[in-house]
Amino acid sequence: SPLQNFSFHLCSPGCGCRSSNQFRSNDHSKISSRTILHYVKKPDFSKTKFQIPFIYKHFGLETNIASPTWRNRWAMCIPAVMCHISIGSPYAWSLMTEALTRDIGVVAPTTSDWTLAEAALPLSIVFFMQGVSAAIASKWQVRVGGRMSILLASGCFGGGLLIGAAGIHYHSLALLYTGYGFLGGTGIGLGYTPPVSSLMKWLPDQKGLASGIIISGFGGGALCFTPFMQFLLATFYKIPTYLGPRGDFELDNIEGKLYIDINGKVVEVVEATAKDIASLPYNLSEGLYIVGSGNSGAAEALAVAACTYGALMLGSAYLTVDPHPDVAANLPKPPGKEQIIRDVTMEEAIRTPQFHYMGCIFLMLAMGGMGLFAVGKPMMGEVFSLILPDVVNGEFASKFLLVMFSANIVGRLGWSVFSDIIGTRAMFTIFTAGSIPMYLALPYMVHQVVETGSTLPLYGFIGCTAIALSFMGGVFAVLPAYEADYFGGKHVGPIHNRIFLYNSLAAFAGPSLLLKLRSYSEVLAVEQLLQTVDPSLFQHVYGHKMDFAYELLESKVLTISNLLPLCPPGTPDPTPHLYDLTMYVMAGLMGVATVANALIRPLPVKVVDAVAEKVAEKLLDGPTPSVISGPYPRLRRISGPDRSG
Repeated sequence: SPLQNFSFHLCSPGCGCRSSNQFRSNDHSKISSRTILHYVKKPDFSKTKFQIPFIYKHFGLETNIASPTWRNRWAMCIPAVMCHISIGSPYAWSLMTEALTRDIGVVAPTTSDWTLAEAALPLSIVFFMQGVSAAIASKWQVRVGGRMSILLASGCFGGGLLIGAAGIHYHSLALLYTGYGFLGGTGIGLGYTPPVSSLMKWLPDQKGLASGIIISGFGGGALCFTPFMQFLLATFYKIPTYLGPRGDFELDNIEGKLYIDINGKVVEVVEATAKDIASLPYNLSEGLYIVGSGNSGAAEALAVAACTYGALMLGSAYLTVDPHPDVAANLPKPPGKEQIIRDVTMEEAIRTPQFHYMGCIFLMLAMGGMGLFAVGKPMMGEVFSLILPDVVNGEFASKFLLVMFSANIVGRLGWSVFSDIIGTRAMFTIFTAGSIPMYLALPYMVHQVVETGSTLPLYGFIGCTAIALSFMGGVFAVLPAYEADYFGGKHVGPIHNRIFLYNSLAAFAGPSLLLKLRSYSEVLAVEQLLQTVDPSLFQHVYGHKMDFAYELLESKVLTISNLLPLCPPGTPDPTPHLYDLTMYVMAGLMGVATVANALIRPLPVKVVDAVAEKVAEKLLDGPTPSVISGPYPRLRRISGPDRSG
């Protein structure tokens, strides 16, 4: 038959089958039902330039439809959550950040180790590429289907983590950024949307719940990644060789590196201070350790995680299917609602100020949240470990990470439910205006801990951080509904993919801004301490005059912790206040988001009406009558000065 390479299925008008053609009549009165016959050309493997028949056999477009006998729709939550738990793991990158800043020194950073900014940058690259790849690949995903998209995502994400592990092993930032950052971020972008789309087809009557389950799984990826990586890091960790206290050896400082002579052999060493030891979950002694004799375990742990997550996503690709048309026809439907046509296309939405106001809100709140995620664990250790050493240790900092991740998950579910009660606009007012006092309260809580030594302000600090991160999670969950309230629900998917580019910008700007402000505060603190130090004593200890203090600070030879002993007794440690300026700036950004939210207004009638005109002209092959008959009885052309109808 000439039609042997074509498959047929029935769709309702407006089903969105972009890759199909239609058999239809120009005379709407001849259409006896609300169904249109679509035909889709089957792939012909014999004419494919690059033939991969095995992949197309198991993951091609036709395999996306489930068997007509499969009716357990709730079971489809499993592959969807499997995929999102895997690609949500980068939220816990701050756990790896701490290990990477001392990957060579193991117990303390050396001059050759990466800085905090360099170690935190992969998180920014990951979420930047997530938005970019999602926007670019959205049309391709429709053509090849969800299974093929998740399959490619598993290869990108798992392979990216493996390349990133090689980058850590060979101490190559280029490999780490290319693998974990660019390739891993592309995998997240490819694997983010298909599970959501598939599960919403299985749960058409509970789309909000379907989206909430999967998005919570994305936020819960960090909750699973943290204990998993802690176990792997502890498994592969090797303590370097301990030599003894610093006072027992004569050190040579060569270009910022410390060397000692052991039996005629010069070896590089690193000094572990009380502050360094307090941040490690091991019982170690202060003093000198031989560089290169230990192992942080970061490369091996990330390699195991790559294989694990790659396998989970591969299983998700194989199990993810859409309901069979016969099954879909009998699934519970949402309550019928009369819809006034006001759906705005992606191209029209981008040209409205409302789109960019929403993007601004997304940018500001995501910047704050991602900045906290990037440095959460190191920040807890820096700010509180010396003030409350019996409470704040490595284990406590890891629990703080779990609180952050849990708050993000609870915010995604809880605030999305609450928004159905009070409305999306009111919910976003709470997100934006409510974030301002949260960030302003953080420096005050730090000050109270320093002044009183009490743990009560510490838990207040944790609570304010958790609320701020729950607001960030709520933005991710409620934003699609907020967009639908202003642009209509028909094109909210493409619109959301484009507005996600603001999240890509936040992935770079958030951690980068936080770390630059912290570095600026550190330089100011060191300058203030140097004013109290005897220049001759400084030169005796560091081998350079004070004029070289900035270069020594850049090479990590000079730190606040090893400069304080040279200061007069009673000099306060400025370390707990290094993030104060950052939090004040974040509060200012939340103020900008509050103003942007207040400026959002419903679309002008002329914009909505213009879109309706285009829809009418596209649906009909001639002049548009005042009322369209057939399957579109509610689409009207409004004429005259009064267009309110």
